[in-house]
Amino acid sequence: MSPLTLALPKGRLLDPALDLLRELGVDGVDQASRRLIFDDPRAGLRLLFLKPSDVPAYVTYGVAQLGIVGKDILLEQEPDVYEPLDLGFGFCRLVVAEPRELWERDDPAKWSWVRVATKYPRLTEQYFSARGVQVELVRLDGSVELAPLVGLAERIVDLVQSGETLRVNGLVEVAEITRSTARLIVNRAAMKTEHAAINGLIARLRDGRGHAAPRPGRPRPEPASRSPLP
Repeated sequence: MSPLTLALPKGRLLDPALDLLRELGVDGVDQASRRLIFDDPRAGLRLLFLKPSDVPAYVTYGVAQLGIVGKDILLEQEPDVYEPLDLGFGFCRLVVAEPRELWERDDPAKWSWVRVATKYPRLTEQYFSARGVQVELVRLDGSVELAPLVGLAERIVDLVQSGETLRVNGLVEVAEITRSTARLIVNRAAMKTEHAAINGLIARLRDGRGHAAPRPGRPRPEPASRSPLP
């Protein structure tokens, strides 16, 4: 039987994803290596190490039958995949934030037009449009917190875990848009053609997740922020 291919996201979700896979017997992954493919014949798995935002594409087009990716990316991209399992790790929140000096005099209920820097243009557009606010989007791929500090945009929409990066850069959370954890996704065609193998892996991942010891460093959920608009 040919191995299943699982796409893994490099970055913050990789360590807990590999912890979960180790509970299934996958071992020997050298995270210091620059290799992007790892084969474990005993576990019947091939692992691909990808940029997180690329995981849905590899699964959608069937290069990988399965993938692990944050819910934030799924909401932003809306890929045509199955999402059978919330893996429970990688908790974070997508929020609107602005400089503290603006926040102290700001009245979000009076917003009619805003310029927002973000890696999440779809979710940002949806959020503000649903509240009748016109939004000018500045699409960035990194260091979004820098935008208000240099005058590129007064507000940002970005992921937060502990909120420490916002605080260090003098930013204050204004509203929470959504919450995110790591999800298992599955290619639709593969779910039919390799049904038994995929369902078996899903069951093993579900069981491993349920019996896993608490993982160090998982951020505590932060209090809900005040909503900017009714």
